[in-house]
Amino acid sequence: MPPSDASLCGIVLAAGAGTRRGGPKALVVPWLADATRLLLDGGCERVVLVLGAAAQEARALVPDDERVTAVVAERWADGLGESLRTGLAHATGDVAVVTLVDLPGTPSSVITRLLARTGDLRQAVYDGRPGHPVLIGADHWAPLAATLHGDRGARAYLVQHGVVEVECGDLHDGLDEDVSRT
Repeated sequence: MPPSDASLCGIVLAAGAGTRRGGPKALVVPWLADATRLLLDGGCERVVLVLGAAAQEARALVPDDERVTAVVAERWADGLGESLRTGLAHATGDVAVVTLVDLPGTPSSVITRLLARTGDLRQAVYDGRPGHPVLIGADHWAPLAATLHGDRGARAYLVQHGVVEVECGDLHDGLDEDVSRT
């Protein structure tokens, strides 16, 4: 379990082409700023924004804050796994808090709840459905990155290594903008 005084690094995954949405999600104003603010308000000392599709255009939307670093996942088109691998490679500190760019409205109270639990792997769940943010202790960064391929994210690794699921359905719906809200 990370200590209560652990240094937190936020990672925003914003590299995808957003084909179901009709364009890169990193270009949707104000999603990059909102995701960054979520992580900073949640206690992250630094935020890594992982860009890919339309990275040049997205850089113009990166918040002007010395705590924020934009990086490009060169192989972003390979999928979510490559974006997460890039984010973890640029993470610093003791713990990474990972979120997706397309979760507008997620309150920082979700991160507060994740931090209040124990375990070096924690994942917000919404009515039992796994979601984001996900807390990953630094000891897991390299082993997790080694398992990431294509469009598969971290879920299999998290389950295999005893992720603590933290129910947050009373705080937010946890639905990304590609999921129907009907």
